[in-house]
Amino acid sequence: MQRILLVTGGGRGIGAATARLAAAQGYAVAINYARDEASASRLKGDIEKAGGRAIAVPADVSVEAEVVRMFEAVDRSLGRLTALVNNAGIVDRSTRVENMTAARLQRMFAVNVTGSFLCAREAVKRMAPRFGGAGGTIVNVSSAAARLGSPGDYVDYAASKGAIDTFTVGLAKEVAADRIRVNGVRPGVIRTEIHASSGDPARVERIGAMAPLGRAGEAEEVARAILWLLSDEASYITGTMLDVTGGR
Repeated sequence: MQRILLVTGGGRGIGAATARLAAAQGYAVAINYARDEASASRLKGDIEKAGGRAIAVPADVSVEAEVVRMFEAVDRSLGRLTALVNNAGIVDRSTRVENMTAARLQRMFAVNVTGSFLCAREAVKRMAPRFGGAGGTIVNVSSAAARLGSPGDYVDYAASKGAIDTFTVGLAKEVAADRIRVNGVRPGVIRTEIHASSGDPARVERIGAMAPLGRAGEAEEVARAILWLLSDEASYITGTMLDVTGGR
């Protein structure tokens, strides 16, 4: 059976590295993007040039109707989904809680939490045998911030990822009988474009140097952890969070 994977926020960073590695391992890949169509299209082209199957699908994961349309597009173009990586997420500029607006908080939780719930909902409807599926795997991308709290930087982002940790455990127990495994990864400081959103791009190397391994991580290192959790090598693992943090 063809393995079909949807990666949300798949055009750049950890998502792109995951899509590229998955395609190399034989998955047909749907690359979701919200605004950066160019990056998603380039990645699709790279995968196809290497002999793989890929589509690029637009959707803001915080908007229910767009999520539904995205999954329907995957159904039409690739077939029944067997794997989902909930990677889409945002961060905002570093600030203290006392400066955070309701609009910032609503957007943070809408994308990082509601988006993951909506995508998981649609995935379960395609994977569960009671809906005609044959099981599947979901990996949620959390963050080490969920454990550390990110004081003075973005407690709101950390809190949204804490919600993802809890969501992962709860959903894993809920759908285990449906032959769906649900796990999460908690990346540490990884060299990706998202750090520019914090207003302090240099924080990657500065904070990365504090890890016991003495460096920031690479997107490909997180992608390898994700693909392992998706694979049969992790067949008896569900409801687990895997830290990819350089020991921090």
